[in-house]
This record gives sequence, C-alpha cells and structure tokens, in this order.
Amino acid sequence: MAAGADNGFIRRSTLRQQIADALRDELLAGRLPSGHPFTVKEIAEQYGVSATPVREALLDLCAQGLLDVEQHRGFKVHAFSADDFRAMVEARTLIIEGIFRGGAEQALRQVAPEVLVSVRRRADEAERAARAGDLDVLIGYDLRFWRELSSIVGNPYITDFLDRVRIQTWMFAVPLLRCEDDLKGHLWHHHGELADALVRYDLPTAQRLIAEYNEHSLALVGKPR
Repeated sequence: MAAGADNGFIRRSTLRQQIADALRDELLAGRLPSGHPFTVKEIAEQYGVSATPVREALLDLCAQGLLDVEQHRGFKVHAFSADDFRAMVEARTLIIEGIFRGGAEQALRQVAPEVLVSVRRRADEAERAARAGDLDVLIGYDLRFWRELSSIVGNPYITDFLDRVRIQTWMFAVPLLRCEDDLKGHLWHHHGELADALVRYDLPTAQRLIAEYNEHSLALVGKPR
C-alpha cells in the first residue's frame, strides 16, 4: 500500500472515531431522544465531512447497541425500555460479583500505585459533579471512573462489556433524570468512598457500596412519573 493511501486511511479512521465519539456524547446528554431518525447525509452535512466516515461511525454505534438501522431509510436512536435497564443492571451486577469472587484482591495488590491514584482522581471528580447535581459533567467522569476501575482486573473483554453496559444505562437514565427539578443530592455520589475501600483492600465494604449503587440505579425506574 502506498504511503499516501495509508495516511488517508488513518485520517478516515480518526475521523470515523471523532464522529462516533461526538454522536455518543449527544446520545448520552439526551440531545438525541429515543427513536430520533436521521440519515448519513444529514450527519455528514452537520459535521461538514464525506459520507464514508459518517456511515462507518453510525455502524460502530449500531454495534454498540446505541443506534438501529432502518432499512432503506437511515438510522434511529435505539429505545431502551425499563426492562432493558433492569437487565443491564443485573448483567453488570453479575460480572462485578464474579470479579469479587475471583482474584479481585490479588489484582488490586498487583496494580501500579499510579493507577489507583488515577482512579481516586476520577472518583473525586465524579463525586463532586454528583453532589452538585451536574449531570453533564458527571456522566463523563463516572464512565471514566468505572472504566479505570474495571481495567484493574486486567481483562479487556470485561472492561469493554461493562463500559458498553454503563453507556447504555446512562442513555436510558438521562431523560428520566432531566425530568427532576433539582438533581443535587439525588445522584449516587460515593465514588470516593468506594475508591478508598479498594485502596484498603476492604472488599466487603466495596461490595456493599456497589450493591447500594445498583439499588440506587434500580430505584430510578421504580419512581412514579
């Protein structure tokens, strides 16, 4: 392959990722509601790019379960139901419980100190945003916190699966949370306490906090609307 062609592929791949990241941010912020339809042409015009990287980015988001393909029409935002949300929380719970039954403490003791420092920093940022009720800031830091935390076990398949499920749960939860008048004090904000427990290798406390986090998540779909 010629060098010019290779550089063109790299630029296209980078653009594809940038478009996918930008659209995912829009989805997580709730600015693209469930069922919202759009075409490759519309997105290409919006970002001022060609259709190819846009189509690739949209297909990537379909593979992540965030978009649906509409035959001969384009794409639409996937609509998650309350039952979907409960199933997602159950799935991530089972994975985390499996991690704690396995070599969680050994993995924590072997991890480089700077990794735990980074996790603690993400925890502080997520907790600060949650306590302030700043949903837009919280989403990004919360995802980074949990991704870095899950990466400690050293299994990229687990990390990627949990990250995908958390993105999907946020997609479902954000429209419901935006119906609240004031989110201050209503968002789960024990990231720092969880990080501290893990640094102390206090797995029972960490398990309790994660169970409380899951209960807090499920309470969202139990509230009357």
